Amino acid sequence: MKFGIFDHMDFGGAETLSEFYENRLKLAELYEEIGIHACHIAEHHATPLGMAPSPNVFLSGMAQRTRRLRFGPLVYCLPLYHPIRLLEEICMLDQMSNGRLEMGIGRGISPIELGYYGLEFEEGRAIYQETFDLIKQGFSNETLTYEGEHFKVRGMPILLSPVQKPYPPLWYGLADPTATAWPAQNGLNLITNQPIEQVLEITTNYKKEWAVCGRAADQLPLLGMARYLVIAESEKVALETARRAYPIWRKSFTALWDMHGKVPSIHYSETFDGIKETGQGIAGTPVQVRDEIISQCEKSGINYFVCRFAFGDLTFEESSRSLALFAEHVMPDVSGIS
Repeated sequence: MKFGIFDHMDFGGAETLSEFYENRLKLAELYEEIGIHACHIAEHHATPLGMAPSPNVFLSGMAQRTRRLRFGPLVYCLPLYHPIRLLEEICMLDQMSNGRLEMGIGRGISPIELGYYGLEFEEGRAIYQETFDLIKQGFSNETLTYEGEHFKVRGMPILLSPVQKPYPPLWYGLADPTATAWPAQNGLNLITNQPIEQVLEITTNYKKEWAVCGRAADQLPLLGMARYLVIAESEKVALETARRAYPIWRKSFTALWDMHGKVPSIHYSETFDGIKETGQGIAGTPVQVRDEIISQCEKSGINYFVCRFAFGDLTFEESSRSLALFAEHVMPDVSGIS
């Protein structure tokens, strides 16, 4: 079992924005220190849900503050980029980090955010596919020629290349258990936030698709499950902290939808107790958290456990406390699960 981090980079307002960025970079240093495999950050726009609307800018800072930690967006919202610009930035970031970039791709889940860029949600699918195809072609050619409906380029010299060949590992966020064929066929790593039953369905379907492609089971990509985590010396403190911070995260999550009078396309419980009941949130003492994580890992078929230590108005001290207890009391026992 490997361990990862997912961070919406949501702004809870408990600090200045400059302090927010610095504290997230300090957490990245701690992630590296305890042996986290990779830190994945979200991309959102015009909402407190995401203070990294340009993930590469923040990740370039992370590249300089760490030496081993892998990192990347989950995901680049591909319809919002010109593919040539993104191709060049990916190559730069992979070079600046000596080959530590993890490349998440998607088309974005919010029609409102895409709308601010003048895009209709449905047209995003075609733009996403063209952007992905063009970028992959650019990784493997010294001269780029591409003819699509949305993008056209002819004979462009490609002077940049990534350290990782043919390109950085690809990642995909997935909620629908019936949508595993494309990521399996393309060898993408996955992360899902779903309850345990859906996680098992996703991993089972992915493994079936992987086998259909003629690939060996011992060469599976990382199949991850993300969980909100708060750990403290007492269950009372952990639950109080989680119950305070989570609704602030959820308010950020629904901010744009509420502003436009629309229902979010993804449902999250209004309270931490609600996501605790579905297993998506875990709070308690180190022993309680360890036992719950072991149980979920054994039932889900994952090989990558993804932690959300920073959300809502959690302070750096609260997040780093959870992280330290996780490293000392949870990781040693969970890491042996296969």
